[in-house]
Amino acid sequence: MQTHFSLEQLKDPVTAEAERILRACVHCGFCTATCPTFVLNGDELDSPRGRIYLIKDMLEKNRPADPLTVKHLDRCLSCLACMTVCPSGVNYRHLIDRARSHIEKTFQRPWQDRLLRTLLGAILPYPQRFRFALGAARLAEPLRGVLPRLGRSGERLAAMLGLAPRMLSTPRSEPLEAIAAPAAVARVALLSGCVQSVLRPDINQAAARLLAKLGIAVLSPNGEGCCGALRYHLGQEERALRQARHNIDLWNAEIERGGVSAILVTASGCGSMVKDYGYLLRNDKSYAAKAARISALTEDVTEFLAKQKLPPPSQSLRVRVAYHSACSLQHGQKIEVEPRALLRQAGFELCEIPEGHLCCGSAGTYNILEPEIAGKLRDRKIANIEKTASHLIATGNIGCLTQIASGTRIPVLHTIELLDFAYGGPRLFALQQHPD
Repeated sequence: MQTHFSLEQLKDPVTAEAERILRACVHCGFCTATCPTFVLNGDELDSPRGRIYLIKDMLEKNRPADPLTVKHLDRCLSCLACMTVCPSGVNYRHLIDRARSHIEKTFQRPWQDRLLRTLLGAILPYPQRFRFALGAARLAEPLRGVLPRLGRSGERLAAMLGLAPRMLSTPRSEPLEAIAAPAAVARVALLSGCVQSVLRPDINQAAARLLAKLGIAVLSPNGEGCCGALRYHLGQEERALRQARHNIDLWNAEIERGGVSAILVTASGCGSMVKDYGYLLRNDKSYAAKAARISALTEDVTEFLAKQKLPPPSQSLRVRVAYHSACSLQHGQKIEVEPRALLRQAGFELCEIPEGHLCCGSAGTYNILEPEIAGKLRDRKIANIEKTASHLIATGNIGCLTQIASGTRIPVLHTIELLDFAYGGPRLFALQQHPD
């Protein structure tokens, strides 16, 4: 793609990087076939190629974002399926992130939109605030049917209420370190996360139990916070990077003490973000090296387990499991083989989901901000899952788990929960109807 940035513009390393990404695009259109919004809408501006043109025009002219550009960039899920099929290696991820930051700085959204985005950024990354908000959501549930009559803002609020669980898991009363690994041969840090720690704290408990059986001790540094992904994809770049720096400092302190050999993540959306710390802070002289170190040590929990010597499963069931590969795992981290291999090794019958490359519509806060498109993608995903006649659904991301569970009665579990059970962990409620 030909670009026309001025020499003055290219002195800015962020703009220079955007220009490099833009120039890699050859307009081939392979990305359109895998883009969920283009598949649904058939609008070129709702495809990666169309959005690239919008971004190019906006950044090249160094102009404020306009409503048309904002509309179509907001509709992007950042699923990154386009990057998986792109023959030219266009780093669309970093380009759309740059555009979102520019929108946040130059575009005045309607006050209702600004308020909702501010609330999402101020609540979701903080477990105590999020837990309180979920309690309020349960009280507001009777209003869910009325809210869509209030227009777009009402539809978003209704979508938010629809995602709120009726009951919350009991918060864990003991630290993960209490799940002892006898004669530990290694120690890893396990990201606590924000949303997942409230909605499903049992996921990290399952990971810690399985790791302990392998002689791997788990720690969760005191004071660790949100990885920054939620704020970053809302365009709140500086606040997101402050959260990243905070975690980098904590993890580096543990590394310096000889405490951890890896940083494991059970929420693939968070893992994709942490693995990108090195890039995001590459121009920060104080953090560039430390951030790159953290990114290099970060692994999805299935990525890590695939390299371990697992014993034969102690219990297994003839259960058909539909494996939903989260976008942040298959496209963001390029991890596809490991989770599937681990589930098969554990004795589960794995079913591949038709159109498995298409997003389920979760995408962080997307299912709140763009509920109509998110709902269509969720229903499409569930319809494809039902074709497999599976007993269970497994996935590696809390956002996908919540999104899919909101539209089906098929139990949705995290991959690590099934693995924990197969290797001697407590029996899962979702498996009660499948006796040994």
